[in-house]
Amino acid sequence: MPRPERLSADCLRPSLDPAGLADSATSPRETRNRHDFQPRFVRTLDLAMAIREPGYNVYVAGEPGMGRSFMLRHYLAAMAGTTPPGDLIYTFNFSDPDQPETFSLPPGQGRLLKQDMGQALRNLRKNVPLHFEQESYVRKHDKLMKDLTTTRERLLDQMEEHALKNGFSLSVDDSGALSLFPLVEGKVLTPEEYDRLDADTRKRLKDRTDHIMGSIGDLSRQVNREELNFKEKEQRLERESVRTVLSEILAPVREKYPLPVTLPPFFDALQEDILENLDRFREQDKDNPADAGDIFSLGDHFFHRYEINLFVDNTGMAAPPVILEDNPTFFNLLGCLEREPEMGTYHTDFTLLKPGSLHRANGGFLLLRIEDLLAHPEAWEGLLRALRAGQARIEDPVDHNETVRTKTIEPAPIPLSVKVILIGTDDIHELLYFQDERFSKLFKLKAHIQDHIFLTNGNLAQYEQFLRGLATDHGLRELTQDGLHRLTIHSCRLAQDQQKLSLNVAALREILIEADAFASMENKETLDIGIISRTLRERDYRANLYEEEFLHEYDREAIKVRTTGTGTGCANGLSVSQIGDYVLGLPHQISCVVGVGHGGIMDLEREAELSGPIHTKGMMILKSYMVDRFAHNKPLVLTGSLCFEQSYAHVDGDSASGAELAALLSALSGVPINLEYAFTGAVSQSGAIMAVGEV
Repeated sequence: MPRPERLSADCLRPSLDPAGLADSATSPRETRNRHDFQPRFVRTLDLAMAIREPGYNVYVAGEPGMGRSFMLRHYLAAMAGTTPPGDLIYTFNFSDPDQPETFSLPPGQGRLLKQDMGQALRNLRKNVPLHFEQESYVRKHDKLMKDLTTTRERLLDQMEEHALKNGFSLSVDDSGALSLFPLVEGKVLTPEEYDRLDADTRKRLKDRTDHIMGSIGDLSRQVNREELNFKEKEQRLERESVRTVLSEILAPVREKYPLPVTLPPFFDALQEDILENLDRFREQDKDNPADAGDIFSLGDHFFHRYEINLFVDNTGMAAPPVILEDNPTFFNLLGCLEREPEMGTYHTDFTLLKPGSLHRANGGFLLLRIEDLLAHPEAWEGLLRALRAGQARIEDPVDHNETVRTKTIEPAPIPLSVKVILIGTDDIHELLYFQDERFSKLFKLKAHIQDHIFLTNGNLAQYEQFLRGLATDHGLRELTQDGLHRLTIHSCRLAQDQQKLSLNVAALREILIEADAFASMENKETLDIGIISRTLRERDYRANLYEEEFLHEYDREAIKVRTTGTGTGCANGLSVSQIGDYVLGLPHQISCVVGVGHGGIMDLEREAELSGPIHTKGMMILKSYMVDRFAHNKPLVLTGSLCFEQSYAHVDGDSASGAELAALLSALSGVPINLEYAFTGAVSQSGAIMAVGEV
């Protein structure tokens, strides 16, 4: 068997020739798109762009730090198109006030319509009262009043004449009530005189009074009919007169906004409602004449019905919206119906409708981090309902403890045309896929984000441009050739593989930002190898306090690990610990004692409940190896124990099983082990040592 080749520490990093990067360093400074390294991500989104059917929303799966949100926005900015969605407005429903109506207008026209309608109604508030003071209206109204007065006086004269013929005097009070008083010798009988009459006379007078009142009742009802007829003619005159003012003020607005076709009925209904409520417009705010023309400053909710609620304003937008909702609460995501306190209760109307990010993203793309969304179950349920129905409703969240409901309204739903893109990890995707059947129906496309690319000549050249572009994006100093070489080597370490390059955008960006700060401190114009190396050293120094303390304990031999000579039944293993984002490796002595017996091999870590499931599996594989090697024909007569010396923390992973097997075989055979080396790597049931990760 050939002797194992001795490898130097340089073999623990990739061998890259800095001169080989010269072509990349001198090539044009083109920013490499981050999503160009993500073919599955790009092809999935390309498919999502081409499918307009509902249910083809996207779940972007990848670990944090891979630039998921940035790549999405960068991709969508280039691929979303140039046709922005229209504005959304809510208006009062004159047929059913509890169900406000919604309309869509071309981008920017919603704001203009709101302004024009506000100005038009302010003009109406000012001009309608003035119109009732015009000479033409006053003359016509006076004629109606004169005709009523003449007719009323003629009828009253007839009633009075009839009363006199029958010995009674007729009296009419200010409210129009009729009263009859008996006459005696041409004089009205006073109440005292009436009371002194005998009962028979009073009865005869009462009967005659009832008879006369009945006979003049027709004339009285005719007076009432004439007064009602006058009011109808007066209202007709007011409506006809004001209709001209309405046409002059509202016609320019109607002509300016001919679309959509559903808006003209709104203007018709608005005009009729104003004509039905002219008394509201005739009232003047005498205490605040400066505000009399402001229809929405009167403190009267009645006038809000004429307002335009600009629900979603897309003024100035040149492309479909891309909305990243950082706080997807129920109201932030799905909109809300606000309420205002009034007279000890709460008032609401269509002007208090507020949009959510789902409405603002309509016609474009809504980006949501799944962890944030699932933190608000009501928002998650509301989003699924909206996507399944294809329309967004504004409603209050379900309150299962609610006993009394506040009066509310039911706004018309808004049709949805939006791509929802969830950003999360593979684990959450699997959980939702199997636990919620609605998820698989509404998010049919999964876009994978990979965390590395293979280190090939073609990828390396593109990766260098990517790193340069990363520095350029953040306005940092230029990377030199040797600085680029050092950062590329560190990228392999981040990927924990000499043949891979890390795509952890967050980690690489942090290194470049810190390097730029060190370059500023050293008054350097570029990010060279010295600056990059210092940055990496400083990052280690800030985080390696515990590592230094451990190594100091090794130097003091407070933690005993022999690193010279040989030993029987012991081997040095490597443990990996992570404190925050800092990973450190430490040597540990693994010892084994054996003897005759039937107890088998005992793992002291497991017995002390300090062993994780993967470490336990490694020990079971080790026992299987022993059975395969030594117990084909007879059972093992062996008692032994394996232990991590001076280890009091939880142990997991199977990478120590190789060192544990070496210590066990050394204890059984008496063959010593060279303690200058530390051993890492898992063992298979056949005794083969498995590949290891980062060393």
